[in-house]
Amino acid sequence: MALDISPFDGPIGAEVSGIDLARPVAAADQKVLEDAWNAHAVLVFRGQTLEPADLVRFSRGFGALEIHVLDQYLHADHPEILVVSNIQENGEPIGIYDAGRYWHSDLSYLAEPSRGSVLYAIEIPEEGGETLGNTLWAHAGAAYEALDDGLKARLDGLEAAFDLGKRFQKLVDDGDADAAMTDEQIKKTPEVVHPVIRTHPVTGRKSIFVNIGHTTHILGLPADESQAILEELWAHCIRPEFVYRHKWREGDVVMWDNVPTQHLAICDYALPQRRLLHRTTLSGDRPY
Repeated sequence: MALDISPFDGPIGAEVSGIDLARPVAAADQKVLEDAWNAHAVLVFRGQTLEPADLVRFSRGFGALEIHVLDQYLHADHPEILVVSNIQENGEPIGIYDAGRYWHSDLSYLAEPSRGSVLYAIEIPEEGGETLGNTLWAHAGAAYEALDDGLKARLDGLEAAFDLGKRFQKLVDDGDADAAMTDEQIKKTPEVVHPVIRTHPVTGRKSIFVNIGHTTHILGLPADESQAILEELWAHCIRPEFVYRHKWREGDVVMWDNVPTQHLAICDYALPQRRLLHRTTLSGDRPY
């Protein structure tokens, strides 16, 4: 089959067909995929059957891979893979179990946030014939372009603080008393500062980069003004016209660009409903 890119309705996402990711990707196809990734931000590949090594090889075609700071959830044989799962063994989750329940861009709490992520579905819960644990992606580039010129001018040059600890505190506040970072993880993720509006390193397109999961405040503004702007931007980014909802099937691979997107996993399932996915993380650069 020939490689085919079918864009979704709206500003975000495309489905890719005609490719088996368990095999090495031809150079010509790799270029098509890279262009589609930059253009559509989220790419969906259905019906894949991958070993961990296949996922790592495919992901590396787009850049260097990071080892995630939450090292207790790394794949035993392939540390490039972060296990995302609610499955428990010996009373402990085998993967990151809260499944990204707050809108965020992956690793935006690092000085050099992730450029992108690749997620492979192995087990997906369902109920009544409908899959659970859907994921939403919002196009923060399209959201920025829809802002009025006055707000764009106001945001120009502003910077915000990002902190992984915010996510864990939100988990505690939402009733997860076991959510905690180790001392080593805290040392690895000090607060960082990024622009409120980020420029894409390939396309040059601007996008809203602050997110509810990791952004704590805007620098140089009174606390109430900072919070008001953040809440306005967060609500604006997730307006329906900017959002794609992915209904997972086993065998799906979804890759996304963390620069212009934010995402949220819907936590509408619980054991004995099992969810298991493998994720790789592509290294990125300092935002500007």
